[in-house]
Amino acid sequence: NMYFRQIAMIQKLKSDVNLFRANHPKFPMFLKAVSQDAIEEGSIIEINVTTPEGKKYCTNVKLKADDIALFESLKSIQQ
Repeated sequence: NMYFRQIAMIQKLKSDVNLFRANHPKFPMFLKAVSQDAIEEGSIIEINVTTPEGKKYCTNVKLKADDIALFESLKSIQQ
């Protein structure tokens, strides 16, 4: 029973990702370009979020070797 629930959750996630890609077609292209050219130790990833009311949030991370290993693992899952 738990196995079927996990399959359903994965199928729902896949559907949600496909919808996100359809709604924001340039974002996956951006991620692909970044993953091919900019993900290396010492790179800084910065994220900015602005709410509709204008409230701003910003953070960044400087990538370490362990982070690169995680990204490589995630890429292998997608293939």
